[in-house]
Amino acid sequence: MSTTLEVRNLRTHFFTRAGVVKAVDGVSFTVGRGQVLGLVGESGSGKTVTGFSIIGLVDPPGRVVEGEILFHGRNLATASEEELRHLRGNRIAMIFQDPMMTLNPVLRVDTQMIETVLAHEKVSREEARQRSRDALGMVGIPSPDERLKSYPHQFSGGMRQRVAIAIALLHRPELIIADEPTTALDVTIQGQILAEVQKLAATTGTSLIWITHDLSVVAGLADEIAVMYAGRVVEGGEVGAVLDAPFHPYTVGLIGSVPSRNRRGEPLRQIPGMTPSLLKLPAGCAFRSRCPRADEACLAMPDLLELRPGRRARCFHPHLEGAGA
Repeated sequence: MSTTLEVRNLRTHFFTRAGVVKAVDGVSFTVGRGQVLGLVGESGSGKTVTGFSIIGLVDPPGRVVEGEILFHGRNLATASEEELRHLRGNRIAMIFQDPMMTLNPVLRVDTQMIETVLAHEKVSREEARQRSRDALGMVGIPSPDERLKSYPHQFSGGMRQRVAIAIALLHRPELIIADEPTTALDVTIQGQILAEVQKLAATTGTSLIWITHDLSVVAGLADEIAVMYAGRVVEGGEVGAVLDAPFHPYTVGLIGSVPSRNRRGEPLRQIPGMTPSLLKLPAGCAFRSRCPRADEACLAMPDLLELRPGRRARCFHPHLEGAGA
């Protein structure tokens, strides 16, 4: 399988008055052609900043301080703003959690979608309109001809998000970075959009990074999973293998706190404590203050090692009991 994106040792830091926030601290992963990578973790784990870093949308005081972001071998970390602008929306698209980061409130939807097509491709206005109409239909918006003439404020929040997703799909990009795009949508529409996205990946070879805290979405959508905690990847591998037999205690805790995993009537299992502040990360493993397996060894930082073929974890005391020899 050819590789669409390879991220190597990415570090994105924010230089604030209070100190340096290491939002992304040595993240590496690969996404193959037509592959879906689920980037999972709690709020503040660095997954959204990772997505923004890839397409060069980290604003000051943040900046990528180290690492390579190889898109078909081209290092985006050193690309000019002009090159990134040409790639964004055309070969790489991002779907934001807030649709109003994509939509201009004072322009009609047809204007925004048609201009998006014409900015990157030499096609007639009529063809651009037809493609915009088809994209709205693809994400389940009824009467797309009429809705093209609407302004963003005339849509509900969920409808606006669907329009934003349709805009991302317009160019059939080679890579889509989706930042919790279906969180605000009802389950039926969420299912429809996930099915469309999977179909797009399978038929056109589009690669996808799906950023979410929802393991149930990742379980049905992703091929590979990377679990992030405090700016680092703590576990990675094939999605079924990781969810069936997680190695890292944090992944075990995340899966254990999903409601469907609990017996009826039992209290929900929770990971104790809070995510540490990225300004004052403890020495060694950032998860050790919340981890039932932590000991003296965890005062040092564990490396992300391949513990089984295709399975990586950053832990001195991984759960290998149920994973086979």
